[in-house]
Amino acid sequence: MLKRSRLPAALLSLVLSAGCYSGSRPPHVGSPAKEFSVTDSDHTVSLNQYRGQVVLVNFWATWCPPCVEELPSLMTLQERMKGRVVVVGVSIDVDGDAYHRFLKLHGINFVTVRDPDQKVAGMYGTSGWPETYIIDRQGVLRRKFVGPVDWNAPDVVAFLSRM
Repeated sequence: MLKRSRLPAALLSLVLSAGCYSGSRPPHVGSPAKEFSVTDSDHTVSLNQYRGQVVLVNFWATWCPPCVEELPSLMTLQERMKGRVVVVGVSIDVDGDAYHRFLKLHGINFVTVRDPDQKVAGMYGTSGWPETYIIDRQGVLRRKFVGPVDWNAPDVVAFLSRM
């Protein structure tokens, strides 16, 4: 007889959305995050400018349904944990006009930069979207999430708050 799991829905969601990895954790977790700098038509963003803060580097695209699904959660997290966590969105959109319309339409409240050549995504080994990397205050990569995440689930917020 199968026994029903008592995992809270938020934890189960977190586990299921964490993606598949070979081994016990993805490569580079526990290592210094790869420094990057991206300049688009609006500004320059570099990982180094956020040293001393917890950073979520989220790779996304306007045309990606799971990315759009995850967006409200990221925006709520950014507002909720302002000053403790910085969300940095790295868009792989090629169409700059579509990207800018999307930002305006959705009122994005976190740092975004467009990397149409996917140079940063390539550095991190990102092959699906959305993918998010959590980097601690010392610049060490602590987690990788593949797919949309409920960034306001109690377990996720507790994890980020402990960093």
